[in-house]
Amino acid sequence: MPDGGPRYYDLKRQPEALAHIEETVHFGELRDFLFVINSPRSVLESAKCDAWATTELNPEEEIFGAVWKFGCYVDLVFSGREARFSFPDHEEWMKQLTALLKGVPDIPASAELLLRRCYYHENENVRAGFYLTFYLFGYGRDEAKARQQWGVALKLAGNAITQLSSHRM
Repeated sequence: MPDGGPRYYDLKRQPEALAHIEETVHFGELRDFLFVINSPRSVLESAKCDAWATTELNPEEEIFGAVWKFGCYVDLVFSGREARFSFPDHEEWMKQLTALLKGVPDIPASAELLLRRCYYHENENVRAGFYLTFYLFGYGRDEAKARQQWGVALKLAGNAITQLSSHRM
């Protein structure tokens, strides 16, 4: 966009466009995660993302004994066109990813998956479908430690998504 506003890059088909996404320039961990998510081995592709650090923690996050939180979100859609319109496919995929993430080493990090409704434009038609928002947070005594935990958690999540994708292809 000429005004520097949000822009969509098809990272699945043009991975070199990662260099144009501001968040990936500042956060190499997010760049690596997006590369995995949009790889040919993944059943997903990304639509939007952001990353940030904060000292504002929710009461349920106090269990980490941290002062800082470093987090991101990534909006995800299934690459398979028909899967985008299946609530059961989304629900099952979320259950399987949650089960895999429960098995990773216990670190000060948390993940949230939200299933959302969206509308896909296909030529002249509009179809109601679904997408996922994946939130991931790392916690620490300072911003650097929170970011480090976030980076480790992103790597573990990317591995789980790759593993889950290999079973679905």
